[in-house]
Amino acid sequence: MTDGRMYDLYANWIKGADDGIEIIRVGYALDNFSEVEKCQALVFTGGEDVHPRRYGRLDYLPYCVPGDFDEQRDAFEWKLLEDVVQRKLPILGVCRGLQLINVFHGGTLIPDIPSWGKFHHAKLPDGNVREHHIYVDPQSELAGLVQCTEGTVNSLHHQSADKIGKDLVASAISKDGVVEALEWKDKQDKPFLCLVQWHPERMADTESPFVRNIREAFLDSVK
Repeated sequence: MTDGRMYDLYANWIKGADDGIEIIRVGYALDNFSEVEKCQALVFTGGEDVHPRRYGRLDYLPYCVPGDFDEQRDAFEWKLLEDVVQRKLPILGVCRGLQLINVFHGGTLIPDIPSWGKFHHAKLPDGNVREHHIYVDPQSELAGLVQCTEGTVNSLHHQSADKIGKDLVASAISKDGVVEALEWKDKQDKPFLCLVQWHPERMADTESPFVRNIREAFLDSVK
């Protein structure tokens, strides 16, 4: 699991399914890239904005949160992706994880959702977590995982996927058209990949299919 903000929330969410799960924390600050060789799957966690130089749009810098970058993290996790993709390991990406992996596959990002004419998706003005409805493509693998085609999730981001990366496809969107999930366009001969924009590790309803089912499917892919 990649190191980052509120790491313990992600780790506790995954371990909540089985105390026997061993989680390895990998990050550039830990200088432990070699530890990924022990991993059977990888969770790419949330955190800082992906620097727009990664998708060739330095002109987007004025729309980004000043200082909310960590290019060392970008570089480290890019290298991780190269490794786990080559090894065909299962991947679960959350928030920044979705965004980074979309860029890795040649996609781009919306640097600031409100500036692009869509509703706010970040925290509410009083600091509380925002929630909203999402719609799941009935034909998607995600629909099979969550066993529904719509529901409510939390929302804690100001960036989102724009152009979707090669071999990926959107599997869920919000009412205003913000991409809420990505998956393989063609699943054949590919490992598990579930990328979500919401934060299942922070949702109050831990039994929501957008929390429980996603975690179970990811862990089942490892087993």
